[in-house]
Formats: sequence, structure tokens, C-alpha cells
Amino acid sequence: MTSYYSEGLSGDRLQRCYELASPRVQQYLESEIRYLLGRIGPDDAVLELGCGYGRVAVRLAGQAKRVVGIDVADQSLEVARTLAGSDARCEFALMDALHMSFADGSFDVVVCIQNGICAFGVPQSELMREALRVVRPGGRLIFSTYSDAFWADRLSWFESQSSEGLVGPIDHSATGGGVIVCSDGFRSGTATRSELEELCSELGITATITEVDGSSLFCEASKPCAS
Repeated sequence: MTSYYSEGLSGDRLQRCYELASPRVQQYLESEIRYLLGRIGPDDAVLELGCGYGRVAVRLAGQAKRVVGIDVADQSLEVARTLAGSDARCEFALMDALHMSFADGSFDVVVCIQNGICAFGVPQSELMREALRVVRPGGRLIFSTYSDAFWADRLSWFESQSSEGLVGPIDHSATGGGVIVCSDGFRSGTATRSELEELCSELGITATITEVDGSSLFCEASKPCAS
């Protein structure tokens, strides 16, 4: 999926996906940002994985001390830098979330929302392990996925994207059970509450799972402090 976002669904095309979102999807998108704002303090250095065109990072920069967004798509990062303007608290870098160049413990909080844990199409344990590496001891990981209750609205949103040619035609024979599949190779599933808890347990961290807005499951876990 990394190449899908870097080569096709990036920049203005990615931004258009959000512009055509229905009022209910817009509510979901806003609720995720508001939840994050409630979990981040003014002295926090925050890393966002899969920042896209910067729609979340620029909002977080209004509250945090520093926000860094990384993505694999140059075109998306160009839009993000324009969106951030002269805000020195917000910066962006071209980087793979599985192989980050940041030193260990560089951030207070690492966030990855809107189902990035599934949409990236990478091994979830590797993604979280690398996120743990770059967050400081006592720092937090905050990831989100879709709630089952949001399925109909989520599918309708992707059908709208497909109608505009932003993603391929939806393969309805393969779509269902929380998984959306398009004929051009796009595929995005979800993670259940128990799967998130099991993933965190595998990495030796304890997860707190919170359902937000009937649309998102947020998974928050703290990195253990050294004994």
C-alpha cells in the first residue's frame, strides 16, 4: 500500500478525497482530531505517521510544542508544507514509518490515526515497534482504526472516491467484514479491540481502547520507563 499512496493517491488527489466526504464522515474526521487535541499537552513533541497533506498535523501544531509529520508521498508533503505556511512548530519529512531516521526517544507522543495501522499495509507489530523506538520512556502511542458501527458511512465514502476515479472500482465480491477492496489493488481492513490489545500485549505494553463518536477505536499505550 505504500506505493499506492506515493504513486497514485497523493497530493491534490488525496486532498480531494476529504473534500467530498459526507457530513457524517466530516464529523468522524473532526472527532478524531478533537480527541487527539485532548490527549496532547503544550510541551509535547509529537510525531504523526502517515501525515498525508497535513490536515491533522497543522491542527496539532496549534497545541503542541512541536509536530513532525512523515509520509511516503512527496506530492502530499508539498501540499502539507503549503498548508502549514510559516508555522515553525510544524515540519514534514519524506520517510518510511518502518525505517525512521529519528534517534531513540525523540518524541513524547507518536500518533497514527484514521486506520493507518491497517491502511499502510505493513506488518502492524513492526510499525508499532518502530513507533515505540522513537517515543521516549513514559511517552505514548496513539493509534486509531474504524469502529464497526461506522461501516456503512465508510463504505459510502469510498464509493464516492471511486466514482471520481480517485480509487479504483470497489470489488463488492471481496468487500465486507470491515475490509474494502478496489480493483486497482487498494485494500484496507480494520483492527478489532481484541486485536489491538493482543498486539500491544505482544510488544509488552498495556493498551487502553476507547471508542470515539461511534466511528473510531483509539488505542493508547505508554512506553515503559526504564527500571
